[in-house]
Amino acid sequence: MTAPETKALPIAPGTGGRRPASGAGTGPSRTAQPRRRPRAWRWSDVLETAGALAAAFFLTWLLFTRLLPFRVMPVAFAVAWYALFLPIHWFVTKDGQGRAVAKDRLVTVLIGTGAAFAFTPIVFVVGYVAYRGLKVLGPSFFTETMQIVGPLSKATEGGALHSIIGTLEQLALATAIAVPLGVLTAVYLSEIQGPLARPVRLVADAMTALPSIVAGLFVYSLLIKPHLWLQSGILGSLALAILMLPTVTITAEQVLRVVPGSLREAALALGAPYWRSVLMVVLPTARAGLATAVILGMARVVGETAPVLMTTGGTTVLNTNPFAGHQDNLPLFVFTQIRSSQETQVERAWGGALILLIVVLLLFVLARIAGSAGSGRRRVRFPGRGGQRRGR
Repeated sequence: MTAPETKALPIAPGTGGRRPASGAGTGPSRTAQPRRRPRAWRWSDVLETAGALAAAFFLTWLLFTRLLPFRVMPVAFAVAWYALFLPIHWFVTKDGQGRAVAKDRLVTVLIGTGAAFAFTPIVFVVGYVAYRGLKVLGPSFFTETMQIVGPLSKATEGGALHSIIGTLEQLALATAIAVPLGVLTAVYLSEIQGPLARPVRLVADAMTALPSIVAGLFVYSLLIKPHLWLQSGILGSLALAILMLPTVTITAEQVLRVVPGSLREAALALGAPYWRSVLMVVLPTARAGLATAVILGMARVVGETAPVLMTTGGTTVLNTNPFAGHQDNLPLFVFTQIRSSQETQVERAWGGALILLIVVLLLFVLARIAGSAGSGRRRVRFPGRGGQRRGR
């Protein structure tokens, strides 16, 4: 009799060449389970989180109302609720979905809590300023000045037209002065790297911590005290430009350093001089980052009061010429109104603060639009092809 033939089992991949046992795989085939991603939330995950919150709440209520012999403090109750929620949520998720998902859920809760704590003050500040400022905002606030408004006038009488125009003019002049100087300095530090690069960078870093009143004192002692120039909007712009310059310089330098060196090498390999490669390749590549540097510089100076307090003088009438006569701006308007003991003037100060927030937002949006302009496909005309354009 011949021995019965045994059928060779196929070698499964990833088994190191070993054949499975003869009884292996003879049972019913298992359905492949889809891989569970820890970050993917389902309705069951939401119910588990809600259940953990409810359980932690009732445990905290039982602890504070039945076991502890003192009154319930809202802050202590919230802290205890959160402290009990974390381990309950951990054990519930671990029992249902495993340790990896439980770790991911715990870290997600911790990071979300930190983000909420960081974001909540901003919401409260902006919301409170909007709540107080909307009470006095009206058409007259944008079309009238404080020239004929007395201390006993209503909060809705008068406006901040002179301050809004002064803010826009002074910020525009400060930007026109500081941005070219800051970008040129950043190019020197990033591209030229001459012998003065180290001391210039040291001075720029030190000027970022410069108190704003020092810039105002510098302009005051240099031009106003010797009676070389009277207080005006341009002197306030000079003080703001001093504060704006180090921020623009340092941010622009970091942006230029991010530009790949291969772009510079390609421009030089094509025969372009170094200055042309910087002007036509490096700066356009870092355009969005340079717009961000301008935004940071504006945010550094737009709300400063001390420099303009000593350089612009302040006024209640409209002055559209920043080179002659006293000029006002929104921070100075808020400072002047908030110092009064009259509640109506304090309410006008909240309106000026709200307008200042709106101006900052508009400047931010405009700077982002300017930074992203022309970022799409560029059209290049190739000579000798009938004016055919191709994208690049």
